[in-house]
Parts: sequence; structure tokens; C-alpha cells
Amino acid sequence: MTPSQDKPPGKPPQRRTGLTSTGARKASAKSERTRAREFALQALYQKLVGQNPVAEIDVFTRELSGFSKADALHYTTLLHGCAETSSELDALVSPLLDRKLSEISPIEHGVLWIGAFELKHCLDVPWRVVLNECIELAKEFGGTDGHKYVNAVLNQLAPQLRPAEVSSDRGQTRK
Repeated sequence: MTPSQDKPPGKPPQRRTGLTSTGARKASAKSERTRAREFALQALYQKLVGQNPVAEIDVFTRELSGFSKADALHYTTLLHGCAETSSELDALVSPLLDRKLSEISPIEHGVLWIGAFELKHCLDVPWRVVLNECIELAKEFGGTDGHKYVNAVLNQLAPQLRPAEVSSDRGQTRK
């Protein structure tokens, strides 16, 4: 075979894009903060579904494979922050929903908590990064179109919680 014949015919060459075939980011392409959000979402799911105590969930989650590659401080901030302010976070997102909060899947509910919490309390994370990370979480862990729902809700919430940043950012993209 010549070098141009190394690949089987009819099969396009694979590109390394950092994405899996489903569009989710490959593990090797994930930042420590992205991993922290993933572990926080798994922990929040346990809180929402199992009503387990946060301290027990925290211990269990930290023992999961791959946790050492996560930003442990950001994970702690998200898990405990979302758990402690869950009523406040629910009050922020509920008016933006087209159905009752109890009808939202626990995954999307947890992602919305993370998004609302980061928009309100993690001002070092740009609002567009918060939205993108939450959309990716919903794509990876949620239902088929859950990411679209998360995007719609958080896109309405961002201008409420970060008006100057969103307005400045949107003004720059229109030029």
C-alpha cells in the first residue's frame, strides 16, 4: 500500500476535535472546573433524588474514580452552595420555567442550580462560560433536548443576575 492508501476506502479520516461522537467533550479535553461541575451535578442528583445528607454525598463523591482530576474547591463551593441555597435558586429559576419545578428532570434541575449559583456567586466565571458549561452538562448527563431547556432558562436568568456583564457582552457582539 502507498501512503495515500493507508486508510480503508470510503472511510473519512478521523479528526481530533476533543469531542466524542455524541458531541460531548472527551475526558482528556476537560478542565478541572468542568470536572468539578460534573461531580457536583452527580452529587446534587443524589440530593434531589435520594434526599441523602450532603455530608454523606460529599464523602461518597470524593471517593469516585477521577475526582482527583477535579477542582476540589470549586466542587465544594458548588455542592454546598447549591444545597444550602436550593430554595433561593429554585425561586430564581421557577418564574422562567414553562412547567412546575417538580416536572423538571433531576438532572436539568441540578444543572439549573449550578448555573444559577455560578451566575449569582461565582463572578470570576464569565456568564457565557456558565451557560456553555451548563449546556454541556445537560448534553452529557440529561435527556435528549434537556440542554435546549437549560440554555433557554439560563439565557433569561443571566441578564437578571449579571445585567452589566451581559449587556456589555451583547453590545460588543452586535458591532
